[in-house]
Parts: sequence; structure tokens; C-alpha cells
Amino acid sequence: MTLHEFIFYIVIPILSISMLLILWRFLKGPSIVDRIIALDLIITIGIGFIAGYSILTNRPSFLDVAMILALIAFLGTVAFSYYIQKRNKK
Repeated sequence: MTLHEFIFYIVIPILSISMLLILWRFLKGPSIVDRIIALDLIITIGIGFIAGYSILTNRPSFLDVAMILALIAFLGTVAFSYYIQKRNKK
């Protein structure tokens, strides 16, 4: 089994199933914190898809896009935690 077959037949289906489960948590999350964590995980799964696609198509320039997406997700998580901290102080 080559790396391309492994990514295509094992990694992509596992990421797809994970995306469906996380999407369910995003829609049914009882609190806003659960939804934000699910959104962060959806972005992380998207980064996994981008990385897999980058390897399959032999285009490393897509990894730059994944890195920028990871930075945006990190900043969003930090901003949300700052918002929750300020909201709880009142």
C-alpha cells in the first residue's frame, strides 16, 4: 500500500466520519463553549483535508493555506476565551 492509497482509502474516510460527528456536536451542543470547540475541531479537520489533498496532488503550496487557517483558528479560540473570561467577570 502506497502513501497515496493510504491517504485516499483510510485517512480521508476517517476524517469524513470525524467531520460528521463533530458537525453533529456543533449543531446539538448544549452550550456555546461546546459549539466553539466543535468549530475549532472542524477547522482542524479541514486542515487535515488540505494536508491530505496537498500530498495527493503533490502541491506543497496548499500547506501554506493550512498553516494560515491554523493561525486564524488559534486566534479565534484565544478571542473566544477572552470573551468568556470578560463575560464571567461581570
